[in-house]
Amino acid sequence: MSLLHDRVLFIDGEAIILDKPAGLPVDAPRDGSLALENHLSSLTFGFQRWPLPVHRLDRDTSGCLLLARNPKAHKRFSAAFEAGTVAKRYVAVVDGVPAEESSVIELALKKISTQAQGWRMIPARAGKAAITEWRKIAEKDGRALVVFTPRTGRTHQIRTHALHGLGFGIVGDPVYGSGDGPMLLHSRFLSIPRGEKAPAEATAPLPETFAAAGFGQELLEQAEL
Repeated sequence: MSLLHDRVLFIDGEAIILDKPAGLPVDAPRDGSLALENHLSSLTFGFQRWPLPVHRLDRDTSGCLLLARNPKAHKRFSAAFEAGTVAKRYVAVVDGVPAEESSVIELALKKISTQAQGWRMIPARAGKAAITEWRKIAEKDGRALVVFTPRTGRTHQIRTHALHGLGFGIVGDPVYGSGDGPMLLHSRFLSIPRGEKAPAEATAPLPETFAAAGFGQELLEQAEL
């Protein structure tokens, strides 16, 4: 039995929303380690076709990941992501406490690559527009639990905006943070509009790594997130 079979948060005839575990890449990595595609055959649930991911979550990011169960649904869902009509909320623990309670980060991003550090995203006027709303939920031991609501879908947007917009990297982020321990970034909520049909949506429970850092599920429930 696939480890993902029991992590289905939502399923109907055209969509599956998975609670993707941290450490599992969506795309097959060059090092040959296991990826999402190695588990798709166990997620057919009676269909002949394997479901296909509609979007991406970074390898070390956990939480809501949408799969389409047929090509027509994949096309519609992909169009919704491109149009920006998909509602997404992430939660993260950042390595510091923002002075404000909430704000909006608007920092255009571009990709750079160096031989020493590999590739990363940086703020740049010539980059692609990127907008993220954020709100502080709790703080403890010099760190804060923050909910991020991205209005655009750029690569590494939340991770880059946390560092350059808030001024604090996400705890455990190997590229934009300290890299110590697991990265505490989680796709908490996802909702995809489907016209007259009810949206495909789900809320993913917080991983144990958040509770271990002092930020448990009850904090999100208190904040009605």
